[in-house]
Amino acid sequence: MKYLLGILFLVVTYSISFGQEKIFKAGAAKRVITPQPLLSVSGGVGTPNPVTTKKGDLFVRALVFEKGSERIAIVGIDNLGWPAVLGNKSRELIKGIPAENILIGVTHTHSAPDAYGFPDENGNIGADLKYLDWCVIQIADAVNEAINNLEPANLKIAVEEAKENIAYNYYAPQLYDRRCGVIQAVSQNSDKTIATLVNYATHPEIIGSERGILTPDLCGPLYDRIENKVGGIAIFMNGAQGGMVTADNRLEGGGEANNWEECIRNGELLADEALRIIEKAKIQPNPEIYCTSKIVEFPVESELMQTILNGSPLMQNKLEKNKISTVVNLLNIGTAQILTIPGEALPNIGFYLKRKMPTKHSFLFGLTNDAFGYLLTKVDFNSFERYNYISRTSLGEMTGEIFIEEVLELIKNSPDPNK
Repeated sequence: MKYLLGILFLVVTYSISFGQEKIFKAGAAKRVITPQPLLSVSGGVGTPNPVTTKKGDLFVRALVFEKGSERIAIVGIDNLGWPAVLGNKSRELIKGIPAENILIGVTHTHSAPDAYGFPDENGNIGADLKYLDWCVIQIADAVNEAINNLEPANLKIAVEEAKENIAYNYYAPQLYDRRCGVIQAVSQNSDKTIATLVNYATHPEIIGSERGILTPDLCGPLYDRIENKVGGIAIFMNGAQGGMVTADNRLEGGGEANNWEECIRNGELLADEALRIIEKAKIQPNPEIYCTSKIVEFPVESELMQTILNGSPLMQNKLEKNKISTVVNLLNIGTAQILTIPGEALPNIGFYLKRKMPTKHSFLFGLTNDAFGYLLTKVDFNSFERYNYISRTSLGEMTGEIFIEEVLELIKNSPDPNK
């Protein structure tokens, strides 16, 4: 009898342990990365602009998912872009998650310190390397804390068109993706919100880099609005906002509102829309998660991009035969499927990829794992004057074509998130 009881105890213990290993968990954390003292800010190629004040704080925000032996980290940084060389330094400091499962993207605010190390005509850079090394540690600390905060959770996922007056396409006003994707993790133990991730395509450049202000732009008020209303940690991941999907800060009589009040209006409107969209979503109990990645190589044809990549100490490596590689991810989180984009894809690429993804909950994380300028198709590249700038700041004519081909292969070989 004792022998049988012992076996029964082991079976029950194993079953409980096995069940616990397969429970979906989520955890989140954040760190302030506002430089003290304030540093010059960058809105793109060129010398950073000096600042005299700040509006809001810059953050790194981390969300970790776990089920069984699988762990995934999603990191959002208030910056223009974040090269893989910096991301990889953080990955080395993060314990318990494979490096290829750590997605590091940016909000693309145009009012944060230079993280590219853009070289000027004399080869000098305006980036503060000590500040960036400090940010590397803050990113790792946020992810490691999010791991420690892991707890049993449920998910809510929804994708729906948001209202007007949030974004528009500066080149072609109606050519932009109005869909806002939201993933919300809710504690099983207390029903509290752990995190709310908002995925929407826009340029946070209401204030811009030339006004002497360091700011997360519209993302700061978005964070505050969501966290004040539902608690937890808010994260913003940008989408396919290239060419040029920007914040809709147009005034009725002409001109633009380029102030903090407009950041509040725009950010809070997007936050309210995200909460409206997710509120009616059904709970997904114990959802599955999946993460895969591949290395993609791009030729670098642009002379400007060659100069930047060869001249910056913050690029992953110097160009070899004018080619550069990066990591692209595909994730399934519950019914959501997520693709990462190593730059600013034009809206038509975003529309096409979402159409090819086998779920109505399709997400694109732009400027994630790397930020190599604009991705446009060969038929658009350098085809008309309006696209001269984005063609010049793209790696080359085939960048978009190569990216589409590679990620379609990822989609084809990955499990359907609806099953």
